[in-house]
Order: sequence, then C-alpha cells, then structure tokens
Amino acid sequence: MTLRIIPATLRDLSYIAANLRPEDRAEIDCQLDHWSPALLALTALQGFAYVAELDGNPEAGFGAAEQRSGLWIAWSWGTRRMRRCVPGITRFFHDVLARQVAARGAWRVEARALAENELALRWLGRLGATQRCLLPGHGRNGEDFFLYDWTRTSQPGESHVSLSKATGTEAAAADTDGAGQGRAGARSCLAG
Repeated sequence: MTLRIIPATLRDLSYIAANLRPEDRAEIDCQLDHWSPALLALTALQGFAYVAELDGNPEAGFGAAEQRSGLWIAWSWGTRRMRRCVPGITRFFHDVLARQVAARGAWRVEARALAENELALRWLGRLGATQRCLLPGHGRNGEDFFLYDWTRTSQPGESHVSLSKATGTEAAAADTDGAGQGRAGARSCLAG
C-alpha cells in the first residue's frame, strides 16, 4: 500500500466527506445543523488542509485553521480506510503541520472529540494533546465532547505552539498491530 500526503483539493475532500466513517459522520452530524459533503470540504480548505491518499484514493482529510489571532482548530475525518493512514498522518503532523501552525504564531491549538469516540480520544493523547475538560451538551442534541489542546510552551523566547511534544512513535500513535492496521482509529474532529 502506498500512502501519500498531498495538499487538499475541493474534489478530494468532497469525496472523503461523502464517504465518511460512521464515527466521523456522527461527530459532524451533532456539530452542524445543515451540512453537505461539498460544504464540509469547502470549510475544511480554510488554513492548512491535507489529504492522505492510499493507493491513489483520497481516504482522509486533516489540517488546522486559525479561528482568531493565535487560536487554531485542528481537525480530521475520513473514510473507513482512514485507519491505515494514521501512521503517515501522525508523522506528517509532527514533521510538517505542527511546524506550519507554529510558524504562524499559534498560542493555542484546540481539538474537540465526541466523548464516546474512544479511538479519537486515545489518538489525541498520543499526538501530545492535553485533555482539558468535558464539554457537557456541546453537541446539538446534547452530546458530550472533550476539549483537547496544545498550548504555547513556557520556555523563554519561544513564541509558538509546540505540537511536537507527543510521546511514542507513529506506530504507537496509531496503535498498530504490526501489520500496518491501526486499531486506534483516526481523529475525527471538527471545530464546534
């Protein structure tokens, strides 16, 4: 299997959004009143947006968008094959995306996950995010979410978010089984 991370296009993100994993669809449904694959894709193109291609087919979209000066929202969602992309997404997150967001002067990057999505919660922790609080009734039907974040480090002279504080390897982040098949799933987050 060949995995490539490429800049997102409206076409690729629309395809992914039209073929979401059930966990991602549930998380998006309870955060947006009215959405379509094209609208979700268009919204995702704000800020930094990437696609993970598996054997030439778009399987996951992910990125980060600035909400206001210094505050960013990280997101990702994908198809049922997204789990196979998690190690590559994790590596790209640390090597590229975290640095891009930091270079833009981010003080805080947030991600929200549906409280019942244990796979997403584990992956966020392995990416180095800190679980800050429960957001009771955050979903439009009263669903609970957890808020995670990465914040600016307190080292003197540093003026950006350190998103590379995760522990473990890409395999640990994906909780792979040795055959490249992730058990942890992928982060399915949309700004709420």
